[in-house]
Amino acid sequence: MSDHFSGPRALADPAADLTDLYAFPAPHNPQRLVVVMDVFGKAGPGAVFSDAVIYRFRFRRARIAATGPGAAFGVDPDEVGFDITFDVPGGDGTTLQRGRCRVPGGETVSFSTNDDRGGTGRGVRVFAGQRSEPFFLDVHTILESAETRKLAFKKVGSDTLYGTNVLSIVLELEWAELLGGGPIFAIVCETLRKGPRPVRIERLGRPEIKNVSMSFKTFDQVNRDLEIRDLYNSEDAFALLPDYVSAYRARLNANLSFWDSLDGKTDWPLDEGGNHPLTRLLLADFLVIDASKPFQETSYFEIERAMLADRPHASPGGRWLNEDVMDSIFTLYINGGNGPRINDGIDAPIAWSSNVFPYLAPPNPPKGQGS
Repeated sequence: MSDHFSGPRALADPAADLTDLYAFPAPHNPQRLVVVMDVFGKAGPGAVFSDAVIYRFRFRRARIAATGPGAAFGVDPDEVGFDITFDVPGGDGTTLQRGRCRVPGGETVSFSTNDDRGGTGRGVRVFAGQRSEPFFLDVHTILESAETRKLAFKKVGSDTLYGTNVLSIVLELEWAELLGGGPIFAIVCETLRKGPRPVRIERLGRPEIKNVSMSFKTFDQVNRDLEIRDLYNSEDAFALLPDYVSAYRARLNANLSFWDSLDGKTDWPLDEGGNHPLTRLLLADFLVIDASKPFQETSYFEIERAMLADRPHASPGGRWLNEDVMDSIFTLYINGGNGPRINDGIDAPIAWSSNVFPYLAPPNPPKGQGS
């Protein structure tokens, strides 16, 4: 699953478990950029945000530093951050919480959870609450593909997340005013344990890095017995420690080569050092978006694909809520776009997100209630 349950710590603390990150230009206002952080996969009716956790968005200006086989981004050291925190739910027997978003410059925007109007401040609007799970995939056929080393997708799959909910934080902001410079940004989200020196619990940039791309141990002959994801989660996405990069690289090289093998041909030949052509880009584990480009519904990894092909990108990149990103990832990994689109048999979520704030669909009713 995109980033659901991505390691032992995530399983132990569901309210801090990042599940997805989305970033897209506001469909009706190109001067605004929207980012969405989802946490608490399969959230029950009583699920609430943790009052012991900082939910953080981080933005850095980015640029295309190299194209072709050595495609890479350059990222500025300066960054802009937004911290969202929550109070303990009120004592009225509901899950209503008060929250605050600390905006660069010191302003604090207050809001109540599950209020679709959100809270507003100078150049920013924020929503937090329970929403329908926008992500969709068939986990069982992914695991079967890894076990049998044969593509196990069915014509009609079974959505593992069908009918479930998440806790969502939606931030809509005037990017030129609040982020400065641009228009290309690298974006990550994090959960951190509160305290005098906050400790990172999880971090998330691109979808399916820790799970589909890194979780399988079988193919990694260097770190075959290592659960690598908690270690990876503890890292700063913009400054990986050199001590562990070789372990992450070995895992990605092995698993990406496995996916490439499933159609019986090699679309991503390794370099002389045994590195997969996508490994360098994926280790730059942040969503990249060009805020100057108009909204598009399907644009995940388009900037990176353009870089690899040494051509200008045509879309904003980032990631839209309704995009069938699993098909895009499998097509990229398995045939590099040199064959038919790979379909995992799941083509839509239970409820479509909309193009108006707060974008995600309202939560699904508990099982046994509603239709």
